[in-house]
Amino acid sequence: MAQLIDSQVKVQTSITGHNNIPFFQVVGERRSVRKYDNSVRIADEELLEMLTIAAKAPSSANMQPWRFMVITDEELKAKLVPIAFNQSQVAEASAVIIVMADLEMYTLAEDIYGASVKAGYMSEEVKTNMVANYTKMYSSLPADRLRELVAFDTGLVAMQLMLTARAKGYDTVPMGGYNRDGVKELLGISDRYLPTLMLPIGKAASPGHQSTRLPIENIVYFNGGKMD
Repeated sequence: MAQLIDSQVKVQTSITGHNNIPFFQVVGERRSVRKYDNSVRIADEELLEMLTIAAKAPSSANMQPWRFMVITDEELKAKLVPIAFNQSQVAEASAVIIVMADLEMYTLAEDIYGASVKAGYMSEEVKTNMVANYTKMYSSLPADRLRELVAFDTGLVAMQLMLTARAKGYDTVPMGGYNRDGVKELLGISDRYLPTLMLPIGKAASPGHQSTRLPIENIVYFNGGKMD
């Protein structure tokens, strides 16, 4: 794990094979797509590239609690369909990414901060203090607070993954409606890991539905303005 984290510090990540779509266009074009072209395959290397970019998302104390189970096997995707309440996009998408939270992410604090020392981002003394303090803090949190915290962080990485996919010309749909215990049983996932989102990714067979948003003046308040 330390070697993996160390290599990620050194690598200069770039998005390949796309036309550098402007950021605001990426945001504006993202849709939740539920119909996919099941003839499209995404290479493992490209999936790893997108996940590497997504994993640059922020997290509490840089603990990076997200973990990803990537399903590309057709038989496994078929087995996920009933677990996802028979939503067809699970079988049709090129891949299904199960975004999970590691409830023991603090056990990697030495690796995470050690990589920062090697990169010159912090001193050994600062690292030692941070490892001790954060390990103590996170390991003593009430279970419900810890779950809330890591689930929040996985939401950040999931959004970044969806935007990265769109920048590369792929489509996604975030799914919270599935049997989490069923996923854990099928894939042999231990209770250390909390499945949060199921994220199909591929090429749309039909466009995602257009949707509206509340007027910005209805949801933004400045300087303590009265909230209805």
